[in-house]
Amino acid sequence: MKEFKGKVLFLDRSDINTDEIIPAKYLTEITKEALKPYLLEDLKLPAFDSSRDLKDVRIVISRANFGCGSSREHAPWAFEVNGINVVIAENFARIFRQNMFNCGMCAIELKKDDIEKLFADYSSTGAEAEIDLNGNCIIIKNGGKSGKFSFEMSEYDKALVLAGGWVGFADKKY
Repeated sequence: MKEFKGKVLFLDRSDINTDEIIPAKYLTEITKEALKPYLLEDLKLPAFDSSRDLKDVRIVISRANFGCGSSREHAPWAFEVNGINVVIAENFARIFRQNMFNCGMCAIELKKDDIEKLFADYSSTGAEAEIDLNGNCIIIKNGGKSGKFSFEMSEYDKALVLAGGWVGFADKKY
């Protein structure tokens, strides 16, 4: 099973699309590893530099409609190969969300108020978080602050994550 804890990167924007996650010009690559250096290369945010800001990141927190755009597995793969196994947002594009679970990764949806609180209280440099899948909660810390946020995940999606993705799930079930 993958790890679901570590350094957090806050991406303060809604509608981050799959072309910004992994530009289409790299979709001809034949391995996940080949996607690694290009994650979020085309994302335009003030003061964001993918070559600098992704170092040691394990969890991304963003706003609404994350992963919209083209339906491609390459977007979750680019996160996975960079060791980022959790994306937290208000909501996700349906196909991106399911591709995350199919890869054994967490796409966690939180209420807008919780997302706002995460950005307001924890988005400065140094935030760390851990996902408790059994307790359906996120524990986040930054400096002297800590918080706990509950989420819902279907038993099926949780089973995919715990099995390491669709292939592991199918091996156990069929």
